[in-house]
Amino acid sequence: MSAETAAALSAWLAALPVLLAVAAATWVVATLKRNVTIVDTVWPLFFVLAAWLYAGAHEVPDARTALVVFVITAWGLRLATYLAWRNRGHEEDRRYAAIRSRNEPGFAWKSLYLIFGFQALLAWIVSMPLAGAITGDRPLGILDALGLALWAVGMVFEAGGDWQLARFKRDPANRGRVMDRGLWRYTRHPNYFGDFCVWWGCYLMALSAGAWWTLPGPVLMSFLLMRFSGVRLLESDIGERRPEYADYARRTNAFFPGPPRS
Repeated sequence: MSAETAAALSAWLAALPVLLAVAAATWVVATLKRNVTIVDTVWPLFFVLAAWLYAGAHEVPDARTALVVFVITAWGLRLATYLAWRNRGHEEDRRYAAIRSRNEPGFAWKSLYLIFGFQALLAWIVSMPLAGAITGDRPLGILDALGLALWAVGMVFEAGGDWQLARFKRDPANRGRVMDRGLWRYTRHPNYFGDFCVWWGCYLMALSAGAWWTLPGPVLMSFLLMRFSGVRLLESDIGERRPEYADYARRTNAFFPGPPRS
């Protein structure tokens, strides 16, 4: 094992107890409020915290360290701010309400590991490329440029999709209707696709640093977005709530953008 890999693994392993401690503190707040939706806001902050922890473990921070810390901090703070604003004043998200109902009695205690501990663990695994990229000592190269470009595409889709959807929902005339404009015309989930690009962009930076072994991070995030808590979960019952969605789904790609079908 190279010295770079050993340093990255050491920093990565050391971050886990810190993330779990933050998850436990968030669990206390959620238990007092009887609303676990707050974990959505904390989710991107796990990565911001992890990036700064990895940077602190790097003895001689370099250009890639600064670059990766910047892109993850910008991504995480933007997403956390948006989710906090979106969820403010609302009841517990229906996804978590369903989990609560399935795990009563005792959900208040069970949520510590079912929701908060589990998400901290997932975030820790997904953050592997951050550890590899931030603690690496190799000079910046073409893969870093490609990773930054992919991150930028992801930010456009994620932030742009969130902004367009929020604007659409503010218009009372759109109540109950399906958003099929702007970026949502080309993919049913531009925000999830944007997240996908952000994390594969970070992996390219890790690859440039020689940390090819951090591949499980973006692979896990891709699985979460497409098959677990993202597209699949969101679309499991949306057709019942919005009858127009079936027609929208027939003419619009589920994840990767493409021209609308007639």
